[in-house]
Amino acid sequence: MKFGNLTIKNGASLAPMAGLTDATLRTMAANYGATYIISEMVSAKALSFGDKKSAALCKHTSVEGVPYGIQLFGSEPAIMAQAAAFVMKYKPDFIDINMGCPAPKITNNGCGSALMKNPPLCGELVKAVVEAVDIPVTIKIRKGFDDSSLTALEVAKRAEAAGAAAVTLHARTREQMYRPPVDYTSIAALKQAVSIPVIGNGDITTVEEALSVVEQTGCDQVMVGRGALGRPWFFSQLAAAFNGQPIPAEPTLKEKMCIMQKHVYDMCNDKGEAQAMRECRTQVAWYMHGLQGAARLRGLTSSLTYYTDIEELAQLVLKLNS
Repeated sequence: MKFGNLTIKNGASLAPMAGLTDATLRTMAANYGATYIISEMVSAKALSFGDKKSAALCKHTSVEGVPYGIQLFGSEPAIMAQAAAFVMKYKPDFIDINMGCPAPKITNNGCGSALMKNPPLCGELVKAVVEAVDIPVTIKIRKGFDDSSLTALEVAKRAEAAGAAAVTLHARTREQMYRPPVDYTSIAALKQAVSIPVIGNGDITTVEEALSVVEQTGCDQVMVGRGALGRPWFFSQLAAAFNGQPIPAEPTLKEKMCIMQKHVYDMCNDKGEAQAMRECRTQVAWYMHGLQGAARLRGLTSSLTYYTDIEELAQLVLKLNS
């Protein structure tokens, strides 16, 4: 698969998720085999105001052979173009435009999946960003805003005409948020409608599901979001499956706890212990899924304060699940 001049290896990419896919998680995913990685979504308007927190989200994640994209959101072509030009100093390999976020604080401002109600504006946004940078521009969309505005095909066609290099489709409407069912037939229809690469997204949590989505829809690749939280090794299993290789075994519980501790340790190195220990709580809770005493363990994550708390939690997990 190619995004303009970028060659994307076989496997699955990591979906951008606000508050979750920071530099540490992106690096872990890439090292486990994610085909490309994307920043958390960054407000184009905030960048235009010189907001330092928004700029910090663009921090480059460099893993050899794994392209890195910065995802921007906004609804004004000129400001999106300005933001795209600004983030080039972080050396992204491509720019992704968010047209799929369902969060009310985003859609109420006409951004994210609210854009699915205005296909002409989507095309204008892509055109503005494409003209502002010399790297590939991709988009991430939903089926539509609701069942009365299923505009994915029109948005994708306009984006392709404006120069988009690829399109990722989360196969739900904004109205559905993250509730099932996922409509994979919409991905198949999109694949038939455009000539640029189509990436399928939505509720991919097993190797079998990933392979099935590609087989059912003909999409060029899949993107995994929540299915990889608390299990970054999932990307190594997906990479093996899509390359016809033996699928690595699931890590042992002890190995999983070592991975979790390394995850938090790297966050502490990147952000400092105080900030990292606040932000890691959601990440750590995902590592608790499916364990004996999971509810109690997830409750304990809300009080994580020092790195030593992670070490103690890992020991408790092993004790309860021995």
